[in-house]
Amino acid sequence: MFSLNERIAELRERVRQQRPLIHHITNFVVMNDTANVTLHIGGLPVMAHARDEVAEMVAAAGALVLNPGTLTPEWVESMRVAGKRANELGIPVVLDPVGAGATTLRTESNRRLLEELKIAVVRGNSGEIGALTGMGGVVKGVEAVVEVDDPVAVAKALARRYGTTVAITGPRDIITDGARVFGVDNGHPMLKTITGTGCTATTMIAAFAAVERDYALAAVAGLACFGLAAEQAAAVAHGPGSFKVALYDAIYNLSADQIRAGAKVVEL
Repeated sequence: MFSLNERIAELRERVRQQRPLIHHITNFVVMNDTANVTLHIGGLPVMAHARDEVAEMVAAAGALVLNPGTLTPEWVESMRVAGKRANELGIPVVLDPVGAGATTLRTESNRRLLEELKIAVVRGNSGEIGALTGMGGVVKGVEAVVEVDDPVAVAKALARRYGTTVAITGPRDIITDGARVFGVDNGHPMLKTITGTGCTATTMIAAFAAVERDYALAAVAGLACFGLAAEQAAAVAHGPGSFKVALYDAIYNLSADQIRAGAKVVEL
């Protein structure tokens, strides 16, 4: 039986071989970063948000990322159209509920997407996921300033409510499909020194979800690879600027052997 690390390494190679198109409807802050990370992990990025083309574009994709970080009602409508078409075609939808809990518009928009679409994976910080479940956590802007007391219970509650996989990122990433629970201990505090690392972690998950229909495993793989790359980048960086460059290089060069040796994943 393959170990988790061996399975993650195999998935990383599968992404490189299949080169899935990842359709993003995402925020202005991270468009360039998420496009680059998609390329570096081995996928193909497209950023298309016009309502008139999203259904056509998503039909060619391996996964759809919905990220309402700089949301407008028009963009949310595009997300609904793209998400419904993805659901019809069996294409996984990955939701990043940026800033849920910070304003009524953000919270209600993300809940609407969860209620109207079949979401494969929700990836957020502790405050965002807590806000969506009503089980605690405080968000200021797009950052969690108060963590939930029991992230496993909160993640399970959201996963069971919507029949999805939930990933809460933090010092230990928690991933659950409502039954199984995994922890990923890869990562580095330097990730907090540059903007958009949560969004790019979501993109990593989407790349793996495009090639693996066990979405909990896909989320574990994406976060383990992202965190491991961050550890490697921090070892050579001199500050936030060089860390970002080194992070891109580490994602691009991440090998199966490095994953086998360095992924820190546990089943809880």
